[in-house]
Amino acid sequence: MNTTTTTMEPAALAWWRYPMLWMVIAGPAVVVVASFVTLWLALSRPEALVSEDYYREGMEINKTLADKKLMPALTGRNHAATPADDVPLSPRGPGS
Repeated sequence: MNTTTTTMEPAALAWWRYPMLWMVIAGPAVVVVASFVTLWLALSRPEALVSEDYYREGMEINKTLADKKLMPALTGRNHAATPADDVPLSPRGPGS
């Protein structure tokens, strides 16, 4: 008895003819292009973040914070969830 089975398999396509392959390649390719665009933007538009007299400006900020008119804000900050018994008192006294 001769039992030959023939299957009708399609011919293999070239690798670049599979759409799923291009979907897999597209994600990393877009990331590489975006990283080069980001690098170009960073190098072509530098921005000075630290001023030349940063120490003097820091000292002025410290003097401003030490001013008495800011003391209630400094002592009362970060206490929104603190129970009322544990909130520090204002330098001007209770209830002010």
